[in-house]
Amino acid sequence: MKEWTMPEVAQRFEEAVKTLRRLPSGKKQGYFNAWPPIVRTIAEVLQMEVEPMRMGPPSADAISRMEETIQWIFLLDTEEERRLIWLRAARVPWRPICWQLGCGRTTAYHLWRIALLKIVTRLNTKRNGGRNGLR
Repeated sequence: MKEWTMPEVAQRFEEAVKTLRRLPSGKKQGYFNAWPPIVRTIAEVLQMEVEPMRMGPPSADAISRMEETIQWIFLLDTEEERRLIWLRAARVPWRPICWQLGCGRTTAYHLWRIALLKIVTRLNTKRNGGRNGLR
């Protein structure tokens, strides 16, 4: 079996964030609007702000991978490491992350790499049945 690497794990977390964003919102059923639909003129439609195009719902495989990846977050020891992994997967810039952690960019980057390494090591150890690749 192929072992996990740090870039693969980081990419899986990014995919999990994207999949989570594509899931439908949890709107409650039963609310409705009794007003008639608004009929707009062509000029009004052309002057409206363009809304970003939203992708359709994710596939079942993507949801399964997301659920598996979210479980990996519990392989980390501290809440700070978990938050750091998730913020980087969501592509939050380093500056706000550094403000939250109270450290510099280089330190935050090293903490992120260490957290990824912990996940990779624990995944590969679990995959090899606790042998850690030694025979």
